[in-house]
Amino acid sequence: MAKYIIKRIFMGVVTAFIVATLTFFIMNLVPGGPFLAEKAVTPQAQAAMEAKYGLDKPLGVQYLTYMSDLAHGNLGMSIKKRGRTVNQIIGDKFPVSARLGGIAVLTALIIGIPLGCFAAYKRGKTLDNIIIVFSTAGIAIPSFLTATLLMYFLSVRLKLLPTLGLNNARSYIMPVIALSLYPTCYVARLMRSSMLDVIGQDYMRTARAKGVNEFSSIFKHAMRNAILPVVTYVGPLIASLMTGSFIIEKIFTIPGLGHEFVGAITSRDYPLIMGTTIFLAVFVIFMNVVVDIVYAFVDPRIKLK
Repeated sequence: MAKYIIKRIFMGVVTAFIVATLTFFIMNLVPGGPFLAEKAVTPQAQAAMEAKYGLDKPLGVQYLTYMSDLAHGNLGMSIKKRGRTVNQIIGDKFPVSARLGGIAVLTALIIGIPLGCFAAYKRGKTLDNIIIVFSTAGIAIPSFLTATLLMYFLSVRLKLLPTLGLNNARSYIMPVIALSLYPTCYVARLMRSSMLDVIGQDYMRTARAKGVNEFSSIFKHAMRNAILPVVTYVGPLIASLMTGSFIIEKIFTIPGLGHEFVGAITSRDYPLIMGTTIFLAVFVIFMNVVVDIVYAFVDPRIKLK
């Protein structure tokens, strides 16, 4: 397993390098610059600011300088948040997004997996049809619409929940629901489909022939094999939610990494855009490696080489 992990780490470094390179050049192809929105900036002042951040140098030189700093773990200075490094911003904002995203992931798994199992257990019956309709609707409805409806009914009309920030436990309810609805429904559909496939296997028929009741055969024997597709989905899901959902954090004014990334794009804060993109890519790579390792524990038939 150690050899496999080393191999995946090497592949992850190469992938992160490709992501950083593509992001750097595509970002610089977009017309405009970070100082165009500054009020009453003279050409001399703009030239001075570009020289300060190295933006006056040829693009190739900028790229080599950035990659050299990146190799030393330095993501650069933020252009718009004067006096703060990208490392500091990510360090401050990531825990906020991670806490919200972690709760959303747990909610999706705690609700989605049992829903999928019950749908498979009651296949073709009323409960199965209700779960299918609910999960299909949850997948089809975009998160920003869910967030808007929640804010309208629970905050504007009923005045039950706050709409801004994460100041107390109640303020987590709407963002968590908006974040977790889609993955909950997707996990339920994924679990149901996988469970129905496993139920038809020979060992399941043997268990039932030996007198094991259907409920026990599904929740004790079938779940361990049926959950593998869910484990595959959970890796990138954790990475995407814990690094910040851009839309949800913007709607609820949550001071997380996603909100910061949206602000960096609109203000053309190049170092912050690069830093958050690379951070997300590395996190996704890391979670994929973790998922592969978890495979070996969930299903002993899988060997990591």
